This record gives sequence, C-alpha cells and structure tokens, in this order.
Amino acid sequence: MTIPNSEGLLSLESCLPCTPEEEREKIKELTRDSDNLKEGDTLYVISARWWRNWEEYVKFDETEVSILSNHSSNGALQNHCRPGQIENSELVSDELNEGSNIPILCKNLQEGLDYHLVHQRVWKMLQEWYKGGPEIPRKVISEGINSKSFRVEVYPLILKLIVARDNSQRIIMMSRKASVKDLYNEVCKLLKLDQAEVSLWDYFNSKKNALLDNCNYTLEEAQLQMDQEILLERKVDGFLSSSLGMDLTGNSLALVPVYSSRLSTTIAGGPTFSNGFSTGFGSSFLRDTEDGDDVLSNGAKVDGPGLSGLQNLGNTCFMNSAIQCLAHTSPLVEYFLQDYTGEINTRNPLGMQGELALSFGDLLRKLWSSGRTSVAPRTFKTKLARFAPQFSGYNQHDSQELLAFLLDGLHEDLNRVKNKPYIEVKDSDGRLDEEVANECWQNHKARNDSIIVDVCQGQYKSTLVCPVCSKVSVTFDPFMYLSLPLPSTLTRSMNITVFSGDGSFLPAPFTVAVPKNGCCRDLLQALSTACSLKRSESLLIAEIMDNRIRYLENLFEPLSNLKDEEHFVAYRLPANHEKLVKLEIGHVNVDRPFEFSSIEFQYNVHRLKLIGAPLVTCLERDSRKWSDIRAAIANVLRPFLCKKASPKSDKMSDDNGYEPSLDSIALADNGDNAPCSSGQDPSISNMEVDRSEVIFPFQISAADDKFIRRKPIDRDDGVFAREPILKVALEWSDSGFDLYDFTFLEDLPEAFKSVFTAKKTKQEALTLFSCLETFMKEEPLGPYDMWYCPGCKEHRQATKKLDLWRLPEILVVHLKRFSYTRYLKNKLDKFVNFPVRGLDLSKYVMNNSAPPQSHLYDLYAVSNHYGGLGGGHYTAYAKLIEGNSWYHFDDSHVSPVSEESIKTAAAYVLFYRRKKEVDSTDILVE
Repeated sequence: MTIPNSEGLLSLESCLPCTPEEEREKIKELTRDSDNLKEGDTLYVISARWWRNWEEYVKFDETEVSILSNHSSNGALQNHCRPGQIENSELVSDELNEGSNIPILCKNLQEGLDYHLVHQRVWKMLQEWYKGGPEIPRKVISEGINSKSFRVEVYPLILKLIVARDNSQRIIMMSRKASVKDLYNEVCKLLKLDQAEVSLWDYFNSKKNALLDNCNYTLEEAQLQMDQEILLERKVDGFLSSSLGMDLTGNSLALVPVYSSRLSTTIAGGPTFSNGFSTGFGSSFLRDTEDGDDVLSNGAKVDGPGLSGLQNLGNTCFMNSAIQCLAHTSPLVEYFLQDYTGEINTRNPLGMQGELALSFGDLLRKLWSSGRTSVAPRTFKTKLARFAPQFSGYNQHDSQELLAFLLDGLHEDLNRVKNKPYIEVKDSDGRLDEEVANECWQNHKARNDSIIVDVCQGQYKSTLVCPVCSKVSVTFDPFMYLSLPLPSTLTRSMNITVFSGDGSFLPAPFTVAVPKNGCCRDLLQALSTACSLKRSESLLIAEIMDNRIRYLENLFEPLSNLKDEEHFVAYRLPANHEKLVKLEIGHVNVDRPFEFSSIEFQYNVHRLKLIGAPLVTCLERDSRKWSDIRAAIANVLRPFLCKKASPKSDKMSDDNGYEPSLDSIALADNGDNAPCSSGQDPSISNMEVDRSEVIFPFQISAADDKFIRRKPIDRDDGVFAREPILKVALEWSDSGFDLYDFTFLEDLPEAFKSVFTAKKTKQEALTLFSCLETFMKEEPLGPYDMWYCPGCKEHRQATKKLDLWRLPEILVVHLKRFSYTRYLKNKLDKFVNFPVRGLDLSKYVMNNSAPPQSHLYDLYAVSNHYGGLGGGHYTAYAKLIEGNSWYHFDDSHVSPVSEESIKTAAAYVLFYRRKKEVDSTDILVE
C-alpha cells in the first residue's frame, strides 16, 4: 500500500480534530499513563519508519528540540508532512498463523530500527487518526527467577505441527510462557479433535525425542524451540497410530517434509533451522539430539575429546561461539569435568540454585566425550534464558554480551560465600595505592569467591580528578573482561568554532573526536565536553554557508553528511534559549552599492557583499525595543573592539555619507574589552548596557531571511514584531572596520583539513596495544555523566583515567566493533593485529609491589563475527588444551585450521591464558 501524496492528504487533514501539537500531547499523556507494564498487558508493533515520520510531524521529543531548536519563521512547529496511513505490512511474514488472524512477523526485526512498540491505548488513538494496519498485538510476559522482569514477547514461538496420519503441516504461534495444556487445547481446537484422542511429541530435528505429557510445563520448560516441529499422533483403540514410516519408539528414520526454507542470517544469527533445514552456510542438514545421535554432514569430519560441534537452534551461533571458547579454557574444563557439586550455592538469591552451573557442566562433559560429532544445547539454553531472560527468544544477540551474563551466572551459582558480609567502602584519603588496592580486592573476595573469580577476574585502577578543586578520587574495581575501543577507525576529527552568545569571550576553535558513523547529537555531546559547558548553557550548532546560517536542526542527521571543507560554528546560549527570542546579526559591506527602491515593500535592495560569520544572541520575550536591540548588539561586539576611540572620533563619515548618531560616544579600552580577554566567565550575563558607552560605526537594519531586503531602524520604530527570530544587518563601511577585528569572523577553519605530504607514508597498523592505550587514555566525563566531587559538594565534569592493576589467569579481551545510536548501527571491520604467542602486558600493569607474576599470555581461543549488521555469522577458533592444534568451530562443523590463519578482521573476542613459565624468546616486541 502506498502512502498518499500531499494532495491526497488535504481532504483528510481538513477533518482532523487535532493539530500536531495536540496529537503530541495526547500521545505523551497516554504513554505516561502506561509506563508501568504488568504481565498480560497488550502492546502493539508499529512500523518504525512510520513512527519516525509521525515523530517529526509532531516534534515528539521535546528534549531534542530544546537542544537544536526549531527556527521556523512563525514560531510554530516545523512544517513536516503529515504521514499517511499506518503501514505495517512491511513487517509481516508470508507465513499464516493457523486458526488466528494475528500475523507472524518477519525474522530478525530490530526494535527502534524496524519497529516500535506502543501501548494499546496509543495504538487505538493512532488508528482513529490515521487508519491503516494490520494490527500486530503482542503480550507482556514475566521472566527471570530472582527478580521478575517484564518484557514484550515480540517473537512468540512458531511451531510446525505435523499430523502423522497424512503428513500435513500447520503453523501455530504461541507464547513460550503458555503451558503444554494450552498447546493441546490449541491443537485440538484447530483440528476439531478430542484431547483424549491425541498425543504431541517433541519432534526436534525430525525425530521423536520426548512425549509432551507434563501439562503444567511451559513450552519453554518443555524445551520447544523456535520453528521446531511437533508431531501429532492420534490414538486408535487406545494405541498411537502413525504413518510416517517409524515405529512407536521413533527409532526409524522419519520422512523429512520438504518445503521452502527462508534464509535467516543476522548479526547474531548465522544459519538457522527453518522448517527442518539448516539454511545458510553449506547445504548440510542435521538431525541430531543433545544425546548425540546420527549426523548427516558433507563437511570434514574430526573426532576426539573437545572436537564436538554445537547445533544451531535458530540464531544461536553467537551462543555456540562463546561456549566453544569457554569449552577450551583449561581451568574451567578441569573444574567442570571433576565433581564440583560440593561448591554449588543453593542459597544465593542472585543465582539459579546451581541449575545453570549443572547444565553448563553437563554440556562440557558432552563436548569432551569421545565419538560425538555434535551436540544440541537445548537444555543449557533454557537454563541460561531463565537466568538472563533477554536470551529467552531466538533473536539476534552478541557473543560477548552472552559471555558476560554466562560468567556472572556461573559465578553466582558457584559462589563459595554463603552469607555475604556487609562491608563499608572507605575512601582512599591519600593512602598508598597498594594498600587501597589490596583492601578493595579482599573486600571483593569476602563477598565473591568462586572458580570464575579465581580464574577470570582482574582489577583495574580508576582515577577521577575534579577540574575545579583538583580533588583526586582513586578506586580499585574488579573486571571480568577488557572492552577495548578501536582507535582512529572509530572516530573523526572535526573543527568547530564556538561563539559567545553574550560577548563574554572571543570565538574559540575546538577540535573534537566524534564517531565516524555517528550523528549530530554525538557532535553536540563531544563539543559540550570540550568547551566545559555548564548546566545553565546549551550549544546551537550551525553551518556557515555564504556567510549565512544553516542550523543543524536534526540531531540524528548522520555526520557523514557534513563535508570536510565546510565551516561549522556553535553558539553558546542559555539553556532555555528556545524560550527566548533569538537575535541573528549579519554583516554587510555597503561600500559602492547598487541600489533601487521597491515602493511596495518600502525596502532598499542592494547588491551587497555579506562578510564574516553571523552572530547570535538572545533577548527576553518582552525585550523587543530599539534600546534592547542596540544593547544586545553592543554586548556581542565587545570582544572584537580593537582600537580606542575618543568621543570626538565618532564624527566619522564614510564614502556613503553615513555618520554615526550624535549620541554615540566611544567606548574606552580599559583592558576588559580587548580581544585577549577571552578568559572571562562565558556564562550568559545581563544584556542591559548603558547606551552612553556604546559606539556604532554602522547602520542597523531589519533584514529578511537571506539578508537581501533591509529596512533601516531608528529609535522611533518602537517595538519589533513578535517572532522567534529577529534578523538584523549591520551595514559597515570600510572606515568602520578599523575599530573592530573581523578576522575572528572571517577566518573560520574547515571542518577537517587534510595534510598532504610529498611522500605518502604507510598507514600505521592497528594493534591490540593501540586499542589498549586508547582504553587507558585520560578523558573527561561527558556532560550527562557528571561526577559528584566530595570536595566541591557539586557534580563536576571530572577527568577519568583507567589503569590495569591486577591481571587474571584467563584474560578475555573484547574488541568493540559495534557502535550504536538511535537510528544507526555500524560494525567496524578493521583488522587488528594481535599476538598469538607472548603477549607482554608488563608495562601496562601499575602494581609493582605484588609477588612476581608473569604478565605474558598466549592466545587459545577467538570468537569471530563475519558479515555486517544486516547479515552475519559467529564462529570460533580454539586450540586443544593438550597440543598446539587449532580448530575452526562453525556450529556443528569442526575442522582443523593453521595457526597463521586465525588472525583475521573477524576477530571479536580474544581469549588469552597466562604463561606458566617466562621464556624470553616468546616475548612479543612491538
């Protein structure tokens, strides 16, 4: 369905009961009333594309509007087109949900990018205004075993029902929180059968695994997977009847239903099982169970302990990759292959009473048993989802994110501390770092003591320094892994000139680093940090084009749209500037003008030359008098005054015969107004000034948007029109320029100036060490992440520095390849050169008083991500614990690989093990 054009909307708009402002306020009111979700609530899926168009139409996010305010000529909302009917058809799959008119969504949609969730009352209101559809209702479910959390089940379970008698198939969509009894009821209702006549089987990978006979189990507890088949058998004279070519025990090979499959590869997906087939990488399809049955595979076959693959259950390659890395972590393998049940903590409210640890240990045993080709980790995934509900579905996820939750869950299940003591954290108070670090580590160990802490946790030093009172705060915190940013490829340098809105300082250029694939909001935040913006202030960013202003109104405009050769400025204004009147001051050179008169508009039109960058300041809503305009202009021009002038010198004339007004008296240069006085407090000050101290060697004229039509102003014009933006032109003659230094307004730097050399140098390689140094680099906190300084008793924009203090036996390094904004997600495929043997971190560890310990590490596993955000796949490289052989784990497929081939641009999470003995030949030289 196409969206109507603007002409087609005229009749619809004319009968609208609400203005855009009224729509916005009504939806905000309904949203506020629906903030507290509870189990069973209904939310609706709506197209993100349509929702964004509606947000722009009504200016929904007032916070963003206040940062980059809307500069419409009449003060109303910017005139965005009204969206057409709600168009959700692009979200809906071609599959039919048997027995229900609730549509099935396309695979791998992402919230915020593809769809948006609104409460039922919001949906009904939007439907009343815009019509369209189809309706896509989804229920709120509760998850978690420790503390209940609620989320919208956007993707309920899709089950393929196979009727054994005639091999017919139907699609059923049910909540994973529905019971097995609910499943029986739904099936019997659909086929008009008596429940006593049927039996349902878990038919995972086209094999009868278990009879679904516990009616109190949820479908999740029954381990039913997304897109899984369930088998219906009818009882004849009390016995099950089947015509699928199998006996009642299900041991014979079943007939495999053949129908089209849909490729489903995403950032976290890889090949998924769809309708019984493995789609994507390779043409093989697996029919295997967690107990390790037959496998059909056309890949290279390897066998032996630790060489078992993991089946993809549907978008679970991210989980398989992380598990294979942990399954080749020698301290954990040794631990879980022994009897560890004595350390299970059944009393820890933060754990799962040992269920997650037992399931993980059972999975490791199967992976390390001989003669097994692949394992289906269904039980483990069910337990993991109960601990971390965000992994309960079959959506795309991140291997590092899963790894973090899994290690945390294993720690809580195996925590040797049964009763955690209360420990009051003490401030460092100038004590030696060694003393504070040891105290913090002992406090941590007193509450957290497990194999995970013993093997995987280290300690880093965090230093905060107050920029006002220089108070230094030092803390020592544990870490499970290091998340390292990728330098240079992650950021782009931009030059922005910051102007004072009240004339308290000269324009100052700033160079900031922003995400290459970020948006204007990232630029605003970086610049706010660089210029130490106060809470009472805000920045208005604009591009200077032909000496005119183009405000960057859309906070989510990609920075890639801003060209290197363009000029950008930021005006430092009060935080509430959107509620004030903006005075935009342009500059024109009126020497040798060509002019003619327009009787109709009473304007003089000059062929003039605009000069310099415009200035912007603010006036109160009721400050629109001639004296207010003059005072504001005088304020913003003060820093540019460069020459003293006596009262008599204001009797100047230019070639046009213009003379300053007789009441203008020269402003004496007492040092406070010289250009070098930029160190003054940049806060917005009182706009009131004594007119007797002001010199005006220019004519002030009211101007139109392009500064073409101008009308001279004098004190008899009274009050200006009530508009949100007033534009005035200062008509300068050459003699007037002698009093002010205009180089600050004319010599604006380009956004980025490339430096060319006669001889091109090879680009410096990106290494693991450069990533680590970027991680440890001192940087200021953002304006929205202020630190409460105990010295000042106020929130300050402190500088933060991280240092490594204590390294663990197993060092997990996460390369931050993915960057996210509201509307933009990006992956960095830059190759990072990382050592396989002899990673030496000695110079990065600050603790020199600890007992001698090796800081040399060898790589033993890598979690890889191939592809981009629209389609990708996770695999793993791992080295066997005994020996130097490396293997490639691609879900069920395991194959040998050379050590030289494991260093690729797909490396995402690196696993290092400390060397037991220091060998000087193994130390990596940078």
